[in-house]
Amino acid sequence: MDLILAIDLLGGLVVHGAGGKRAEYRPLTWGIASTADPFGFVSAIGPRFCYIADLDRIERTGNHDREIAAIARMVERCYVDGGVRSPADLLQSEEVVAVVGTETAGNDLSGYPAGYLSIDIRDSRVIPSGADPISFLGRHGAWHFDGIIMLNLGSVGTARGVGEPWVEEARNAYPGPLIYGGGVASAEDLSRLRDIGYDGAIVSTAVHRGKIPLEWIREGALC
Repeated sequence: MDLILAIDLLGGLVVHGAGGKRAEYRPLTWGIASTADPFGFVSAIGPRFCYIADLDRIERTGNHDREIAAIARMVERCYVDGGVRSPADLLQSEEVVAVVGTETAGNDLSGYPAGYLSIDIRDSRVIPSGADPISFLGRHGAWHFDGIIMLNLGSVGTARGVGEPWVEEARNAYPGPLIYGGGVASAEDLSRLRDIGYDGAIVSTAVHRGKIPLEWIREGALC
């Protein structure tokens, strides 16, 4: 199972927050990197894989295109949620894996030709539709995505652990590549996700708090 370091970019800096409350996000200067500058941050940690949320693009207040292009050249694989709102908005680049989040993507997902779908979830409901995650995932036959991310947005940054019933149900409902993100608190959580059959896990807070070894992030896998 791949281990993927989450990097949230806001106002030119790497930020940290909890529960998706973006107005409260602050520069991540207390973690294992001594700087919130994106280049210095990634250089210090040295992840093999990363997932970037460009919060300025998602909120339509700007972008981090230059920073993302540089980071993508520093890692083996870089997933990027850039606030895609239509198939025409999909990132077309060999350097990144485009992520299409339900938060911004619109109601019709059948027109997206590729990329990863991020099913963004808060309080066990898909946002913004309010659908049950597993019922929503059951529509995958009409989609053309390369894989799916089950993103527990309400648990991001909380390190509250992985316990929702839909986490296991999702693996049974979808046969393709499947990644989990949000609230991973420990190596035990990662072992559980691997045993369920997830292909990857997005992690951040537990790494900065020393609950997940930095070496694992550099290897990109459980060691």
